[in-house]
Amino acid sequence: MTKHFSILLILLIFLSSCEGNNKNREPQKVTETKIDKEKQAQEKAQKAMQAKIDQYVKVKLTTDTSKLTDNEKKVIVHLIKAAQYMDPAFWEQTYGDKQSLMQKIKDSLTKVYADINYGPWDRLDDNKPFVEGFGEKPAGANFYPHDMTKEEFEKVSLKDKTSQYTILRRDKDGKLYTIPYHQAYEKYLKPASEELLEAAKFAGNKQFKEYLQLRAKALLDDNFQPSDMQWMDMKTNHLDIVIGPIENYEDQLYNYKTAYEGVVLVKDMDWSKKLEKFIKFLPELQKNLPVAPEYKQEKPGTRSDLNAYDVVYYAGDANTGGKTIAINLPNDEEVQLKKGTRRLQLKNVMKAKFDQILVPIANMIITPDQRKHIKFDAFFANTMFHEVAHGLGIKKTINGKGMARTALKEHYSAIEEGKADILGLYMVDQLHKKGELDGDMKDYMTTFMASIFRSIRFGAADAHGVANMIRFNYFKEQGAFTRNPDGTYKVNYDKMYEAMRTLSALLLKLQGDGDYEGVAKLVKEKGIIPEQLKKDLQKLNDAHIPVDIIFDQGVETLGLGL
Repeated sequence: MTKHFSILLILLIFLSSCEGNNKNREPQKVTETKIDKEKQAQEKAQKAMQAKIDQYVKVKLTTDTSKLTDNEKKVIVHLIKAAQYMDPAFWEQTYGDKQSLMQKIKDSLTKVYADINYGPWDRLDDNKPFVEGFGEKPAGANFYPHDMTKEEFEKVSLKDKTSQYTILRRDKDGKLYTIPYHQAYEKYLKPASEELLEAAKFAGNKQFKEYLQLRAKALLDDNFQPSDMQWMDMKTNHLDIVIGPIENYEDQLYNYKTAYEGVVLVKDMDWSKKLEKFIKFLPELQKNLPVAPEYKQEKPGTRSDLNAYDVVYYAGDANTGGKTIAINLPNDEEVQLKKGTRRLQLKNVMKAKFDQILVPIANMIITPDQRKHIKFDAFFANTMFHEVAHGLGIKKTINGKGMARTALKEHYSAIEEGKADILGLYMVDQLHKKGELDGDMKDYMTTFMASIFRSIRFGAADAHGVANMIRFNYFKEQGAFTRNPDGTYKVNYDKMYEAMRTLSALLLKLQGDGDYEGVAKLVKEKGIIPEQLKKDLQKLNDAHIPVDIIFDQGVETLGLGL
């Protein structure tokens, strides 16, 4: 019995040992499964991030450098170097410290997308965060303390709080105070200013040289009006640069604060010559606006000009989200009233967007028998007269509310862009009837309709996107287009004429009245994407049609590594 008992005991111990070993192995299986799931999740996240990056198609920014003199090449190098300093300045305005953000991001693809967006919020997806740990983007970006309320801002007595060239911060006691831009961003502005002065040394055009010197000074004291005046007087310069705090789209809290950008340009002298004649029609176009006389009393400056350019560098605010394809500056209303504005058509970038984005969209979304009307010349004209239209209408309210920009606050940019879009088409129609524009008016209207789909994809966080949503919904109500059973859209030309006229009148009146409540209501009701349109836009995404462009750019890209 003792022997049998011993054998039984040994057997039990052995079985127990095996069971214990199995238990020890079980956690290992769980760990392996967990690792597999984590790997799958990581791969899924990387795939999603790559899809975000692929929303942008890369375009090489270049020009015919054989037409540049040796000194002009040197000027461009210094202009690009100056523009590059606008990047870190804008990073601080929109987010804060770039390096601290990049250190928080672990994977390389997310870093690439953060670099494209100048922060952790997706500019093509209504500024939704795409980096873990970040919530909603502050409406005031980094121009104001993130915990500042509108009520607090309205109550505080600071004479320059609404200045477009100050930021607000809190002192050690929590009280708000202001800092001038030239002090807040001095470490970027001083070297940028020096680069402009270096460029001026090689500038052969006297007016351009003086502009660069004045702009260099303005970066250091925030007094931009003298350089804006000089910029308006330049007519024969081959090279150009837009640099400094320009647009106020980034401040979605009040639309007060301007953001730093840099755009380096080479004028297309032949195309620019063709565009000169249109400026003389501005007074007549203003007089014929479809609105009551009191809303068109202002006289547009006839010293304005139209020119076509190749862009060779984008930086800062100009390099975010949906890239601009035309420029209408300066924004200073006093300069506009005295000297008008300059409209810069960015031809090489415009052509890239037309070929790689607009045409593929039209081939999917416009009814087949109207696709023949999608023309680059029409796209160019619509874009050009959008910029011209910024100078028409009314800038000062008719009822004592001050400038429309101030009265409409955060909604001004969207309404102004919407006005420029629809008035641009209205002007095209007027000039076409006068025989000043070639082609079929259906080309302009069909291309205009296709462009709405292109711009809507920029999302509700973009002023141009909101403007296009308003126009889409208004056109839909007016029957300006019909959605076919196959999902394509047909332009109803006669009804679009009427919708064009009535929407122009509506937006001009809202601006002239400084009607903040009316504009807010319009944005709320019509600045939205209907469910059916969301599905149609998703088809464009599924077809991998890019939403916008990013750039292969710089001194080396131009072959100017001097």
